[in-house]
Amino acid sequence: MRVSVRKDGSALSHAPDNWYAVDWRRVERNVRGMQIRIAKATREGNWRRGRALQRMLTRTLSAKLYAVRRVTQNQGARTAGVDRELWDSPESRWLAVGRLKRRGYKPLPLRRVFIPKANGKERPLGIPTMRDRAMQALYLLALEPVSESTSDPNSYGFRLNRSTADAMSQIFVAMSQKGSARWVLEADIKGCFDHISHNWMETHVLMDKEILRKWLKAGLIYKGQLQATEAGTPQGGIISRTLANVTLNGLERELLAHLSAKFGIAKANKLKVNVVRYADDFVITGDSQELLEQEVRPWVEAFLAVRGLQLSEEKTRITHIDSGFDFLGWNFRKYSGTLLIKPSKKNVQTFYRKVADTISGHKTVKQENLIRLLNPMLRGWAQYHSPVVAKEAYSRMESLIFRRLWRWSTRRHLNKNADWVKKKYFHSEGNRNWVFAVPVARDDGSKGLLSLYQLSGTEIKRHRKVKGAFNPFDPEWEQYGEQLRQARMEHSMRYRKQWVSLYMSQDGLCSHCGCALTKETGWHDHHLEYRMHGGTDALSNRVLLHPHCHQQVHAGKIAVTKPARS
Repeated sequence: MRVSVRKDGSALSHAPDNWYAVDWRRVERNVRGMQIRIAKATREGNWRRGRALQRMLTRTLSAKLYAVRRVTQNQGARTAGVDRELWDSPESRWLAVGRLKRRGYKPLPLRRVFIPKANGKERPLGIPTMRDRAMQALYLLALEPVSESTSDPNSYGFRLNRSTADAMSQIFVAMSQKGSARWVLEADIKGCFDHISHNWMETHVLMDKEILRKWLKAGLIYKGQLQATEAGTPQGGIISRTLANVTLNGLERELLAHLSAKFGIAKANKLKVNVVRYADDFVITGDSQELLEQEVRPWVEAFLAVRGLQLSEEKTRITHIDSGFDFLGWNFRKYSGTLLIKPSKKNVQTFYRKVADTISGHKTVKQENLIRLLNPMLRGWAQYHSPVVAKEAYSRMESLIFRRLWRWSTRRHLNKNADWVKKKYFHSEGNRNWVFAVPVARDDGSKGLLSLYQLSGTEIKRHRKVKGAFNPFDPEWEQYGEQLRQARMEHSMRYRKQWVSLYMSQDGLCSHCGCALTKETGWHDHHLEYRMHGGTDALSNRVLLHPHCHQQVHAGKIAVTKPARS
């Protein structure tokens, strides 16, 4: 049991009167209880009850607290909207909760910004104000149970406990056997987020229509000028991805139902049609080119047209599996009847350019700082490709990066010979030579090496795909969901052994509030006995807390106990 009390022995109040007094475990329990009821009503087709429960949820204090916490602890919390307002203090967050009201609500225009894409183009984002973000987060709490309960089984983008690796694994399931589908329709929707029909969303998205209409028509401010938004749901808002998912829901179910109605169930199954979608990117398999060209593609185009969308002529193609196709940064291709999934050439080239630019852009920094810059990039890229056939790509990338680092090292000492440069910047570590590393002092005072992440040392391990029917808001899937979340968090952090030990010892829960630690919530490493008071870095003196819980513990001088392993 996790117990949190003030250092003077007094218990924390259950009735919050400020941000630090909030019982987040109770907040999360209240919100989740309502979401489970909304999902149940949706599965039963009782939309009248579902609407009533949605209204009830968006008016509760717990949901408003949850929404404000979400928008103030994510990566965008430091990015302001057109009003330049940030909720960066506990007082401003507490006041913000009282401003989340439906009556009289009018969203401000979005702030238009552009971020670079991998292909050299720019992706437009619309940044809402903090209040509008919090309102979106509030209504997303009510929409998400509906979205999850009506989603296609093989839709994997921007959904709880689903990832690109799940989409990749489903393609492997659909195409790896000798008798599997041989043809693939690679589909790309032209400007999906910018062209979704507002009329379609207002009619079909199961949420508060008036609030949705206000967001869709809020407009954009770019270079000081207000631009009307007549279509689309601009990327940048918390709810935008879910709205896009809801728009494309039914692509898989309705296509299979159409084929079954036209050809009969038995013959439709022999057509080997499978739809795998990640957000607005999807592939459709089939047993023949003619089927995909004459039957599937026209149906998909009609399905999208109703929603104001269309396929991109340049990027949509039909390919044989022996020629291979790219999807989500991987190349899928059969070699002599065996399906191999490898990092795509485009993905490898883009990543190498990013690393090369980082190295060339930091010619004068200390070696230690350069390694700390590169390691998260290398580790992230390697872990993304760890479920596929990537050893050759790892080795090739290591060779290219080594050449870059050698040039980086030699240009700093033009008057020194190669042997001198090697001894200064490259070391031996175990059975490895020529390791780009630097001696550093450890926390315990001893010396060690801070070395560049070894790509070729990344373990290749097949991904365990999420079950297609999994619904995070269905109590029957509760245990499966918890096991899935913990396994995936442990897998993503497996190269941070101390973090994994703490995470597992706490059953994946914050030691203060008892709520789940996730990538979205983030976490801080808290010392039970502060280091300034003589506390050590030993695991027995450390726990993982949510960032806001960490602030609450320090501000309220709260003593957190080390949880016993359940």
